[in-house]
Amino acid sequence: MNRIDARFELLAAQGDTAFIPYITAGDPTLAMTHKIVLELERAGCDIVELGVPFSDPIADGVVNQEAAQRALKHNVTLHDVVNLVREIRKTSEISIVLFTYYNPILAYGVDTFAKDCASAGVDGVLCVDLPPGEDADYKRALDANGIATIFLAAPTSPPDRIALIAKSSTGFVYYVSRTGVTGERADIATTVQGMVASIKQHTSTPVAVGFGISSPAQAMEVAGYADGVIVGSAIVRLIGKSGESLDTPKMIYEFVKPLVDATKSGATTAKV
Repeated sequence: MNRIDARFELLAAQGDTAFIPYITAGDPTLAMTHKIVLELERAGCDIVELGVPFSDPIADGVVNQEAAQRALKHNVTLHDVVNLVREIRKTSEISIVLFTYYNPILAYGVDTFAKDCASAGVDGVLCVDLPPGEDADYKRALDANGIATIFLAAPTSPPDRIALIAKSSTGFVYYVSRTGVTGERADIATTVQGMVASIKQHTSTPVAVGFGISSPAQAMEVAGYADGVIVGSAIVRLIGKSGESLDTPKMIYEFVKPLVDATKSGATTAKV
């Protein structure tokens, strides 16, 4: 069984919600990313999203764009990120999702990418700019290698589109809580809970919510109705500030642990 499926199955049995942090691979270095992933696991995170540095992002806000640029200055490639997962697998079994754009996959070769991901221990891929319906070769290759294909649903997605996204997604459906790019927000849109419920009408695949969540209070709120809580920009911002300091992994642990605890508390409260 795919690690993502196994994790969500365990969490469902426990009445729990997944906490899913996003970080940019190679920011500030690949070696530091490795250490941060291990600290995220120690903090109790369930799945880690590794962003693949890309020069022309369309879904990333300023914080994540700057992180990608820092990684690209070190010439970090998709091959490097896949090999990083291979290294992480020597000591960790935490579920790992690659967050990427299609150009790097196309340059890599779709079939080769899928096979390398499987051998390295990648559990899922979220390809931001490849929508369901235009993904035949990509989905075929990833499905054949047991890699989850995660797709984005947005507040603007019409019902028929929601149905297609839900049907095409494996691992989990990523619901974007707000229109626009990634980034921290002061509050959670009031429509999110209803949209999560709408997606769930079309699939038994878990639904995780991201874009804009940055505080324990927000994580706790979303954990009450979603299967997963995704936090990215707030963590990436902290990595950008602390850089290559030896204390960076510990700082990330200390920042993320309250978010994890709030997520678990929110899930427990909602399900009692």
